[in-house]
Amino acid sequence: MVAETRVHPAQLVLPVFVQDGISSPVAISSMPGVERHSIDSLPSLMATATAAGIGGVMLFGVPREDDKDATGSHALRPDGILNRALSVARREAGDRLVVMADTCLDEYTDHGHCGVLDAAGRVDNDATVGLYVEQAIVQATAGADVVSPSGMMDGQVAAIRNGLDGAGFTDVAILAYAVKYASAFYGPFREAVASSLQGDRRSYQQDPANRREGALEARLDEAQGADLVMVKPAGYYLDVLADVAAQSSVPVAAYQVSGEYAMIAAAAQRGWLDGPEALAESVTAIARAGADVILTYAALELAGRWQA
Repeated sequence: MVAETRVHPAQLVLPVFVQDGISSPVAISSMPGVERHSIDSLPSLMATATAAGIGGVMLFGVPREDDKDATGSHALRPDGILNRALSVARREAGDRLVVMADTCLDEYTDHGHCGVLDAAGRVDNDATVGLYVEQAIVQATAGADVVSPSGMMDGQVAAIRNGLDGAGFTDVAILAYAVKYASAFYGPFREAVASSLQGDRRSYQQDPANRREGALEARLDEAQGADLVMVKPAGYYLDVLADVAAQSSVPVAAYQVSGEYAMIAAAAQRGWLDGPEALAESVTAIARAGADVILTYAALELAGRWQA
């Protein structure tokens, strides 16, 4: 009766990996209970997600290895794996789920970075932003309700908003990964998307030691036209999440990332803790800190727990 924080299934978003070249789901070893889906298995998953009453899905594409190149061109192809998956998800979901697209190049580049590299091997911010605009338009055409630039390039939100509006997609929303830290907790995700990354992304993601920078980045993205702003990771950055939520005039999302989920799931497999209770507690804490929308790999299980 007096609980201050309640999580509703509609606040939850399920991240979904869709892999090219497979016919049935494939387990991800570092993420117990999570699979890469095929185009053929995606309709069934969408039906399950709709029945669970969650708010939406966030789709990530996993291309064939020989489709990767230096510029991530596969991401811009209408017949690319993510864009085909978006079309299927849109068809199956109708208006019952929000279909979100990851707008980044890291899954599609042969070097694994989130953008194109210059002659010195550094990410070229402006050239990358131009490709994000093209990618967002292709994703909107495929059926995305929300595009989600996650590469942390300067100016990406304003450029994408201008590009979408110019292409007639004025109703497609932007979920900006406004506060994305260079975290060690992304490891299982990189297995999930078969990342080619060598090295790290510290030159364009945020320093985990910095708190005020997170609030600044969120303000900048909101000013550029973001419809929602994201804090990632969630559980280890609740102070930053609370800062962003306190200042934001748009909805705030938070991503319980692969490492956060995997630690709980793996410990539960070994009997070291109660997995469902730990996942519920961790996601409740994220909501308590101020998240309006929560991306979690446990979305379906938690939705069943919290259905009215």
